[in-house]
Amino acid sequence: MMKIFTDELINAVIMHMADRKGVPYSAVEVELSIDDEHGFTAEVWVNQRSQYLVESNILEAVEQYMYKQYQLRVFRSQIRLDADDEEFFAEISDS
Repeated sequence: MMKIFTDELINAVIMHMADRKGVPYSAVEVELSIDDEHGFTAEVWVNQRSQYLVESNILEAVEQYMYKQYQLRVFRSQIRLDADDEEFFAEISDS
């Protein structure tokens, strides 16, 4: 099992949104959050415009990040988002 933590999760979302919007990484800002009603979400600002991503969008970003950064093909069923008192993290299982 592999874990990526808050900084890498944010980087995953930044890379994903920058690629989708055709902007440089520096044009994207991300804030992760979790609540009982919506689960994991990310508020993303691209060129000063805000939008919210739901958990499935974050999982897609992690899938792509794992492939681009680690050359690992992972699927959503292998990724579990979680958080503790200190930070957010994703656990990526081997199967």
